[in-house]
Amino acid sequence: MLSDTPITPERIRETERLIRPHIRRTPILKTDAADFGLRPGRVGFKLEYLQHSGSFKARGAFANLLGRPVPKAGVVAASGGNHGAAVAYAAMRLGIPATIFIPSVTSPAKAERIRGYGAELVIAGERYADALAASHQFVEERGAMAVHAYDQVETLQGQGTIGCEIDADIPDIDTLLVAVGGGGLIGGIAAWFRGRVKVVAVEPEGSPTLWRAFEAGHPVDAPAEGIAADSLAPKRVGELMFPIAQAFAEQPVLVSDEEIRSAQKMLWDRLRVVTEPGGATAFAALLSGKYAPRPEENVAVLLCGANTTAVHFD
Repeated sequence: MLSDTPITPERIRETERLIRPHIRRTPILKTDAADFGLRPGRVGFKLEYLQHSGSFKARGAFANLLGRPVPKAGVVAASGGNHGAAVAYAAMRLGIPATIFIPSVTSPAKAERIRGYGAELVIAGERYADALAASHQFVEERGAMAVHAYDQVETLQGQGTIGCEIDADIPDIDTLLVAVGGGGLIGGIAAWFRGRVKVVAVEPEGSPTLWRAFEAGHPVDAPAEGIAADSLAPKRVGELMFPIAQAFAEQPVLVSDEEIRSAQKMLWDRLRVVTEPGGATAFAALLSGKYAPRPEENVAVLLCGANTTAVHFD
């Protein structure tokens, strides 16, 4: 029930104070939609790909490692890549042992980041669900603390701190477009705004986890395909975020792999920003016209990750 959720603006604000010494306050880049061949209007980009470890996930990672008692066995996480890199980074900073399970679909760039932060890296299965199952077994055997990528109170509270920053930096914002995988990001942000801002979920057509959940009325299994599968393709959205999304997020917008690629190319061409596919997914909804703002609507787009190798758009 939404009334029972501990993910509230007050708790998010407390979490922001807890993790503030360890995270970057990422900037807003304000542009004109005409720069991208769209109908003139304001577009702000929250450059969260500049966060430590290359994605927003560092917020939730620090919220967990600072807000929960960590055993001597350290921490363990299952990840498509970004969450694992974030947990590995936070553990390195705090002097905590970390073991990260990833699926074979994880990009080499993300795997190298995890190794570079000193965590033990284990490849388990082909998809995130396989890595998650392996991490559960590790917890039972070793007694390490599991840090869930999206279905954990501290994780959602950490991701919700992005909302604090956007609120302060774009006080007249009307709409925020957010990419969705497991839903920890949009769940935390929607819990912060609580309907004061229209929060639009954007998902790849190949992994419509929240879209399927909205249709069913509860989290259900969805396909895990497409070019953003290493960051936006869990088996299903989290139980914690779903009632928050039902109450405070819009019906998800689905975008194709081609539209995501076009968004990546446009971000590079016009802003010299390189994002991974998942990081460009929210912008793909705007660029493709799948989300069409009203005249004078003040829109912001969350660019959530950039853990990729250098890409050439010809």
